[in-house]
Amino acid sequence: MTTTPDQPSGRRRPLKICLAASGGGHVRQLLDLQAVWSRFDHFFVTEDTALGRTLADNHRTYFVPHYAWGQAKFGTPFLMLSRAFVSFFRTAGLLLRERPDLVISTGAGAVFFVVLLGRLFGAKILVIESFARFEKPSLFGRIAAPFAHDMVIQSAKLAHAYPKARVFDPLRMSDTPPPPKQDLFFATVGATLPFDRLVDSVAEAHAAGEITEKVIVQTGEGGRRPDGLETHETLPFDRVQEILRDASIVVCHGGTGSLITALRQGCHVIALPRLFSLGEHYDDHQLEITQAFEARGLVRVARSVDELRAALRDVRGRPRVVATTDPRELMAFIEDRLAAVARA
Repeated sequence: MTTTPDQPSGRRRPLKICLAASGGGHVRQLLDLQAVWSRFDHFFVTEDTALGRTLADNHRTYFVPHYAWGQAKFGTPFLMLSRAFVSFFRTAGLLLRERPDLVISTGAGAVFFVVLLGRLFGAKILVIESFARFEKPSLFGRIAAPFAHDMVIQSAKLAHAYPKARVFDPLRMSDTPPPPKQDLFFATVGATLPFDRLVDSVAEAHAAGEITEKVIVQTGEGGRRPDGLETHETLPFDRVQEILRDASIVVCHGGTGSLITALRQGCHVIALPRLFSLGEHYDDHQLEITQAFEARGLVRVARSVDELRAALRDVRGRPRVVATTDPRELMAFIEDRLAAVARA
């Protein structure tokens, strides 16, 4: 195991990595890199979501409150500030206790203080821009980049915003034939926020006879739960994986975690992105990512129940595809950075 000097005695200790990400796809980006960080002493800083709780079963995990600039845009600035205040001091305490040598963060706002304070406490900082950002940089990325020793982006189109960043596009089509499926339809709103428009659209299409398969819906905490459908507010990540192995059609929000995990299992994927204009998210990055996936022929995008019905008819007449992320080039880069941290 790589070791670093333990000051001031000169004894050597294992290299320690802090993995910082908010819920959903941000955490799943880090999980894609497990072959690198799992060999070292490591811990997670994330939000208290179903995926975060699953992480805590197997890894040392600290939870910080969810806060984002969008809360101020939606008229709750004091909520944002109060949670940021709590996050700052909670993050300071855990970093002083853990003292990581390297922080790897995929964003977003909830873990900004991990990047800031990690830099102040002497850790090397590697920021990986959200996989959801193909066209425009995220607010987290723009704010965190000046504190990063290394910056990674997924798309060359972002080079204007991060001229010193390394580009690693991990999205790959797979030659693996799609696996056999059951007559199962799965709808998921993701790990964090309810998304009643998606749930209502699925319920309406089901009532109209457009969905004939068995239906399972994950609604989010406090989300609407229509009669006549099997609904769950949250599902453990392992259970989601089991459902995806059997599901022939998946309707999901535009989060990269939901998109990629469904595509890995060879499901027909229809994405219903959360829209800023409807108050469903802090910006329109889900529209951006789903359009990029649709341009590659991986998903169908629907913005209304009528478009959902049309997408259902379309996917039933086309072959399923398998796609995944291949982070091997990025992992090789991280290995080099780990070696440099150890030498330093």
